[in-house]
Amino acid sequence: MPTSYDAIILGAGAAGLMCAARAGQRGKRVLVLERAEKPGKKILISGGGRCNFTNIGAGPTNYLSANPHFAKSALARYTARDFLDLVESYGIAWHEKTLGQLFCDSSAKQIVEMLLEECAKGDVTVRCSEEVTSVAHGDGFAVTTQTGTYTAPALVIATGGPSIPKMGATGFAYDLARQFGLKVVEPRPALVPLTLGGEEVLFRDISGVSAPVVATANKTRFAEAALFTHRGLSGPAILQASSYWRPGEPLFVDFIPERTAEWLMDAKRGNPRSGVRTQLREALPARLADILADKLGLDGDLGNLTDKALRSAGERLKRWTFHPNGTEGFAKAEVTVGGISTAELSSKTMQAKRFPGLYAIGEAVDVTGWLGGYNFQWAWASGVAAGDAL
Repeated sequence: MPTSYDAIILGAGAAGLMCAARAGQRGKRVLVLERAEKPGKKILISGGGRCNFTNIGAGPTNYLSANPHFAKSALARYTARDFLDLVESYGIAWHEKTLGQLFCDSSAKQIVEMLLEECAKGDVTVRCSEEVTSVAHGDGFAVTTQTGTYTAPALVIATGGPSIPKMGATGFAYDLARQFGLKVVEPRPALVPLTLGGEEVLFRDISGVSAPVVATANKTRFAEAALFTHRGLSGPAILQASSYWRPGEPLFVDFIPERTAEWLMDAKRGNPRSGVRTQLREALPARLADILADKLGLDGDLGNLTDKALRSAGERLKRWTFHPNGTEGFAKAEVTVGGISTAELSSKTMQAKRFPGLYAIGEAVDVTGWLGGYNFQWAWASGVAAGDAL
């Protein structure tokens, strides 16, 4: 087996395989090294095994980064439609769920097989169960694993972030970036459940209950379902908001997104002998309604309660304040916010500005998408950007 290549890509995930296929089909001799026993492990578990492989509405506003403009170039040059064309060219059946989320009808394995076939078309070498022990730079890059040393003038960091460590995820990308003098934006868990403590612990008693809400963190709002868990809050709306939430800050939840703050006052006019608890039970799951009613502490008929008290209750339900005491951490986080600083990279090629030949793509970079296929689209787009530049 040769030990010298045009490019070595570390990581056989979504971004790494896409980059390898693109470069290989351009005639480059490409080696992909993966520490897991098989490629695409995170792809295989995504979307409940059906892979939410992109989002048809993906654009720069769906991403977090210290530089919100960085992702524009790659996302504009390789769109969700471009990836969908590739999927359809392989005859992979797909369907759209809510909010533009595209999934395989059958299995996430089809996406991995497609990417490996694309790599094969470019004669890419993919080696799994390769543990990188050192990366050196002299006349090009030298990557040593337990099987030998491989050299190339270009090295692509595509090893992801530390989210889901049980899948083998580590902070290796950041260590490597720092080795070559690149700045790293402090990583933190994203798309992750939030934990509750103190007086809010009683919400854990309704573990398993979900309701449509609008969750707001740092002025960013998400209208989807919230799920109460034995540790706190989860569900799509909370996972989305978690990427924007910071420790010590409040999280606001609108429990009655289809109603106004005057809702209980209106109910009083129409049904003065009804109670707050009864009205809440008509709008929300009973167990959640009961906890909120207990917290509001407005007993008796609506007709006997003042408009001021009812308006205040409505306003509280529209902006219920939670004080999470943390998150469930990288173990439960779907992705990572932070990573290799975009200030270090070219937005066109993903190459390090101060270290020619070194590239970083995918989740290793400080670009994090919303829930719903956006992170895969960043993997494809950044992979293509680097693959076309190698």
